[in-house]
Amino acid sequence: MSAIDKITATIADEMVKFEPYFRKQLKSKVPLFGLITNYIIRRKGKQMRPAFVFLSAKLHGETNRSSHTAAAMIELLHTATLIHDDVVDEAYERRGFFSINALWKNKIAVLTGDFLLAKGLLLAVEEKEFDLLKIVSDSVQEMSEGELLQIEKSRKLNITEEVYFEIIRKKTATLISSCCGAGAKSAGADDKTVERMMLFGKYVGIAFQIKDDIFDYQSKNLIGKPTGNDIKEKKLTLPLIHVLNNVSSSDKKKYLRIINRHNNNSKKVKEVIDFVTKNGGIDYSHTKMIEYKQKALDILSEFPDSKAKQSLSELVEYTTERKI
Repeated sequence: MSAIDKITATIADEMVKFEPYFRKQLKSKVPLFGLITNYIIRRKGKQMRPAFVFLSAKLHGETNRSSHTAAAMIELLHTATLIHDDVVDEAYERRGFFSINALWKNKIAVLTGDFLLAKGLLLAVEEKEFDLLKIVSDSVQEMSEGELLQIEKSRKLNITEEVYFEIIRKKTATLISSCCGAGAKSAGADDKTVERMMLFGKYVGIAFQIKDDIFDYQSKNLIGKPTGNDIKEKKLTLPLIHVLNNVSSSDKKKYLRIINRHNNNSKKVKEVIDFVTKNGGIDYSHTKMIEYKQKALDILSEFPDSKAKQSLSELVEYTTERKI
């Protein structure tokens, strides 16, 4: 049993029932879509987002058909954005599997992402879940804005810490926020409670993304070496931003020049990684991650004790302690 399975044991039945429900939403009369969606299902990840939906629902009542609808809508959205991200980033691998664009090229990958987005919207309309549709649609808008903001700022290499947090709030945190808000809404929670759950999810999402950004400067791949992918893609994340803001102007210019001109040189990338580590970028980022984790746990403490609350607390801890 995986760490996630142990944490989410209290919603084991919901997770088992969710799989066929989600498969049903992927059906298409076009054989090619069937082939692609079967591939998507086979390479599915930890299912953390449906877990956040079901646990948030159980924290405030009981899971029901609306909870499954919310989980499916968000999983459809999430899968669509991953496919589109791989096209934008020209990435040909995800979690050790070939990406959709690697196997079927960009045009088909974009259309598949569009198909999944449409499926999510249609599911909400068919189930008359308009409150859930509002929550999820807001996430789509925010994620798109976050991606565009990151592209814009990466070109100029002028991302401040404030802009960084705005990017990850939009790109990553908004989706986990929508999981928690939609889950609570599906169980009949009032608007104030839904807002608190969305804020809880936002803090979890920010901590989650900082953890990912730290990974890029540490050993997280099979050969035990930092990947440096963010540097190669000219993405300025918190460890690097903090260091650049606290070193001499000459060092700042030097390392920005490396990122701008030598981002595909492995030795130069390693030089940047060593520079960031030596100057406290990892330690600072870890401290900020823990701050946001604690903000999330503080909100969770407002609600009555239950198995769902305990599982959510453990899931929050997992997001900051995971090894990959």
